[in-house]
Amino acid sequence: MAAQQSDGGRRNSNASNESNRGEFIDKTVQIKRCAAVVKGGRRFSFAAMVVVGDGRGRVGWGYGKANEVPPAVEKGQKQATRSLVSVPLINDTIPHAVRAKFGSADVLLMPAGAGTGVIAGAAVRSVCEAAGIKNIITKSMGTSNQITVVKAAIKALKQLRTIQDTERLRGVTLS
Repeated sequence: MAAQQSDGGRRNSNASNESNRGEFIDKTVQIKRCAAVVKGGRRFSFAAMVVVGDGRGRVGWGYGKANEVPPAVEKGQKQATRSLVSVPLINDTIPHAVRAKFGSADVLLMPAGAGTGVIAGAAVRSVCEAAGIKNIITKSMGTSNQITVVKAAIKALKQLRTIQDTERLRGVTLS
């Protein structure tokens, strides 16, 4: 069982807990400890929020629960690999600015020039780095709940379209 920490036993691993499994980049966004009060005392379980990407334009998130931390992270990784979405990238950034809302989380993603880097908070940074975005400016508004912020960021990335996609959908040529 995981050792208790001074933050009330809750373990937040912000992008420091990452690994490369073959072709995927795994980033553990958050680990939460849950307690159920039973006759003999408290029974602890753990929930892990994991972001997985291939670094070339695909990213997904997963949420796993188990009685120990490693199985919870593995379940989250497995679920994240099943929920991968494609993100169009142009010169290591996104094609246009986009804003998405999930619950009370509101995320704004803006393309940035080469050399800017990833300017983002911990939750959105994990999503962008896993997707392979190297230059982006982000703003997260509304809530500090990392789970809803990750969901809003992935919802925003799903809304991205390239010029070719827009031309094809509208049936016109754009200059």
